[in-house]
Amino acid sequence: MSKLDFFQMYRDIIAIPSISSTDPAWDQSNQQVINLLADWFAGLGFAVEIQPVAGVAGKFNLVATLGQGSGGLLLAGHTDTVPFDADRWSKDPFKVTQEGDRLYGLGTIDMKGFFAFIVAALQELDLTQLTKPLRILATADEETTMAGAKAIAEAASLKPDYAVIGEPTGLVPVIMHKGHMSEAIRITGKSGHSSDPANGINAIEIMHQAIGKLLGLQQELKEKYNNPHFKVPYPTLNFGAIHGGDSPNRICGCCELHIDMRPIPGVSPEELVGLLHENLKELHECHPGCLHISHMHDPIPPYACAEDSPLIAEAEQATGHAAEAVNYCTEAPFIQQLGCDTLVLGPGHIAQAHQPDEYLDLSFVKPTQAVLQHLVRRFCH
Repeated sequence: MSKLDFFQMYRDIIAIPSISSTDPAWDQSNQQVINLLADWFAGLGFAVEIQPVAGVAGKFNLVATLGQGSGGLLLAGHTDTVPFDADRWSKDPFKVTQEGDRLYGLGTIDMKGFFAFIVAALQELDLTQLTKPLRILATADEETTMAGAKAIAEAASLKPDYAVIGEPTGLVPVIMHKGHMSEAIRITGKSGHSSDPANGINAIEIMHQAIGKLLGLQQELKEKYNNPHFKVPYPTLNFGAIHGGDSPNRICGCCELHIDMRPIPGVSPEELVGLLHENLKELHECHPGCLHISHMHDPIPPYACAEDSPLIAEAEQATGHAAEAVNYCTEAPFIQQLGCDTLVLGPGHIAQAHQPDEYLDLSFVKPTQAVLQHLVRRFCH
């Protein structure tokens, strides 16, 4: 097979829409992207497996394997993108546009373009010299449910020693990030005429008490936990949205609060949920049946790579950057469940992700390919 051109690969993969969204009007299949990747890696001699993601129509993972057995290196990324604001893009999001040293397009850094980097890097290596398996993982729905990565973790059929996820880190090794939880707290009271407030149960008044308890929990999290790797070194609790009542002359019968919580490594989502219930226990007892807490989505756990991992040392050496922690979430905690040391490392900056006119700075091209080649030689030879 003749070598694939890096820029043509970019044009081909960006041209295929693969948006994932909780809004069905936006949500799309990633199958065409997966088929394109299957062709690319099959052409390099990889055994390719396309796996439907159970319970999610039209969504697929790809696993491409070169070599046999367990161990070796896994290079991973997701095939979906976020939706886009058409009126804010100055360019066609599905057509790669080069201006100066930038390649514009939806997914150029977050993160379909990473697969073009992998192919370009591998084309320059003698893959017959590898003595340990090299695997490529392409997942579905990272931007919404992380269903693809969760399916890979649950199947547990991949057993690499090391994994690298090519999210846009500015080519800085990321070894730690917080988790993410969205929780709904609903107070169900009893509506009635406002002329006699005692004749009902005002959900807003009970929510006022709940917020007071949660403000106390905010402070408790600051005092109880500390991880100096993070700029904000403790789990956070943010009040994001509140909705209640329908008219000033009615006793409010229902009020709902949405909060965001960010667990740090060593503090599980289950522990934070326990603290949430503990802090609201008194309200449960005073108002039986009124208060209900539920997940708005499955919690994403925090992630940390062992700081003595050879993967970190090699990545720092190859990139020239010290490893760091970040606040955004990735598929790393799920990939790590395969039993491998896991690193997040890729071209582009997170500041350009989820933005109009997303772009790749071309200064990342050669360094990223060199880093990938270094890691393949180090962990697959």
